Amino acid sequence: MEEGKVYLNTQVWSVISGVATEAQGRRALESMREWLATPYGLMLCAPPFEKTPRHVMDGVVYNKGIKENGGIFNHPQAWAVMAECALGHGDQAFEYYRAYMPAAYNTRAELREIEPYVHSQTTYASCSPNAGKSRVPWLTGTASWSLFVAVQHILGIVPEVDGLRIDPCIPRHWPGFEVQRTFRGHRLTIRVENPASACRGVRELRVDGKLIAGNCVPVSALRDGLLVEVKLG
Repeated sequence: MEEGKVYLNTQVWSVISGVATEAQGRRALESMREWLATPYGLMLCAPPFEKTPRHVMDGVVYNKGIKENGGIFNHPQAWAVMAECALGHGDQAFEYYRAYMPAAYNTRAELREIEPYVHSQTTYASCSPNAGKSRVPWLTGTASWSLFVAVQHILGIVPEVDGLRIDPCIPRHWPGFEVQRTFRGHRLTIRVENPASACRGVRELRVDGKLIAGNCVPVSALRDGLLVEVKLG
């Protein structure tokens, strides 16, 4: 079998960049799920390297299932979430997001083996006898990317020049959510309802009870205590 047949970064960035057509994007993410998904996060590549010469792929110096040799790098996990959200796959996006979260290990801390409140750089994949154990805590950009993708892609609260765009991509079983957000010095309450069990699609946006076309709260409407109500469907 070929080693390093599927890579996480190439699959997700084909979607995030907009280069892939919708059909190509779906296929790229299907391949990602088929080859790279584990209960602990997405592998960086698969199958892992065992016979490839080092001058071709340095990752072969690691045991399979860790770091560059098919390990779960936590930094790019958020990019997979971004790609799934780009195609409106809220259920899959949140499943990937949850898999590598420290909080997902609250009842199995003995498996993860690092502080339960911090992200790690890498986690052993399922092809390793150490599957689920994490290594190199603190030294990673995972936390900042995870915050970014949670707020701007799952919750879909996106600051723009013309205002605050609300475009959630959530699991269909979520009834909704409420967020307090400070934007340009104004404190806003954003209340999202999901009566149709949708993953994505703003059906209605109201600002202080007034119906607004589209899904962007305009700068001109901003004030302290503003209530933004959104219905998906």
